[in-house]
Amino acid sequence: MTVYKFGLADAAFERSPGQDGDVFTGNVLDQRHGGPVTIGFGRYGANQELEEVIEVHDTIVVLEGQISVSSENGTVTAGPGDVIALQRGDKVTIRSHEEGAVTAYVTYPHWQESQT
Repeated sequence: MTVYKFGLADAAFERSPGQDGDVFTGNVLDQRHGGPVTIGFGRYGANQELEEVIEVHDTIVVLEGQISVSSENGTVTAGPGDVIALQRGDKVTIRSHEEGAVTAYVTYPHWQESQT
């Protein structure tokens, strides 16, 4: 059994696909490692907004700052230590607040494979 430990410094951040705002993702474990999930970190600048239809099951853990996620069912706001679960097919708007945010995420299946 392989055990991994990752920190924020292990992530190579890239602009989140399909947008030009100050929102970046950094996978630390993904399809290249042979497992079924992608694990990584997200970094949101202040007052950023990202509209998406979720193409994978996505679990977000807020590490710093706050994010709000709005859907047809309302809006939830999460801060450090909170977890947001998004299901495949959800149409959402993810918004950071004045201080920006840092998150960790786990997706199933791999989100990069759903982009092709």
